[in-house]
Amino acid sequence: MEIDFASLSPNQRYHWLTQTVIPRPIAWILTRHSNGELNLAPFSFFAPVCSEPPTLMVSIGHKADGSVKDSCANLRHGKAVVHIASRSQLLPLNQSAASLPAGESELQQPELADLPLVDWPGADLPRVATAPVAFLCHWQQQLSLGAAQQNIVFLQIERVFCRDELVTEKDGRHYVDAAQLDPLARLGGSGYAALGELMAKPRP
Repeated sequence: MEIDFASLSPNQRYHWLTQTVIPRPIAWILTRHSNGELNLAPFSFFAPVCSEPPTLMVSIGHKADGSVKDSCANLRHGKAVVHIASRSQLLPLNQSAASLPAGESELQQPELADLPLVDWPGADLPRVATAPVAFLCHWQQQLSLGAAQQNIVFLQIERVFCRDELVTEKDGRHYVDAAQLDPLARLGGSGYAALGELMAKPRP
């Protein structure tokens, strides 16, 4: 099968992309609304894009009614904590994808009421205590792409938290145990994945 993307609708293209560019890492992003409430939502059009300055990129669409998603609006005016969730956090992460009225916190949902947060010294945002990795970031720049004005947001990393038991050090370099990290990945539709078999091959 071969398909000309120009013949497809944006929705059809989206479904092709999300079912073939897999697995995708998930950015579980915590921000603060202007009313003081916390916002927590997952995004899988996400990647690290630069190490100097250390930068993450997240692509954020719009709500069904065309309005700007809360995460995107919040990012422009404050900092964010980008978490890498483990497989054990699938249920709260998935629940945090629920569409809510503007300014309403996902953490007020009954399913997320017990999600533990912990203060991050020196930051005005907490992090999800059970997430094995978290990046404290600030808004760097933003692009609007295409007719739908997709928001491509670049976040500059200030600090990283990584659970101690995941990290070893050798010859001045830190190594993170991917198997213990056990990150969630996104597939198409309602699909998620875990790492499965891990392989290593030295570069030629």
